[in-house]
Amino acid sequence: MTTAKSNHIGRKISRIRELRDMKQDALAQALGTTQQAISIMENSETIEEEKLIEVAKALGVSTEAIKNFSEEGVINYFNSFTDNKGPIYTGHHCTFNPLDKLVEAYEENRKLYERLLEAERKR
Repeated sequence: MTTAKSNHIGRKISRIRELRDMKQDALAQALGTTQQAISIMENSETIEEEKLIEVAKALGVSTEAIKNFSEEGVINYFNSFTDNKGPIYTGHHCTFNPLDKLVEAYEENRKLYERLLEAERKR
């Protein structure tokens, strides 16, 4: 019973579309069709290869990604990011104190304002 569900191309397209935060209307517009046609397609177990290529392009994925899509794969993919070993991104270390930069910017702004006032007074 699970094999029939896992081969349902329309459901896979629907799920990938949802994961990409795309509405049926947006996919329909990208394919030059109607929302109703997308709904019918997503309820279809099989889709012609040419149409699948168009859908994959509109979704920004490969046809293989659609054919091989599985919820378990998505869950495993995202679970691979949580290793609890520390910060996720450690490639950049700040070499200055951000508050010092803020104070510098404030002082520069104050000096510019004073010069503007002086220039207005001279007029």
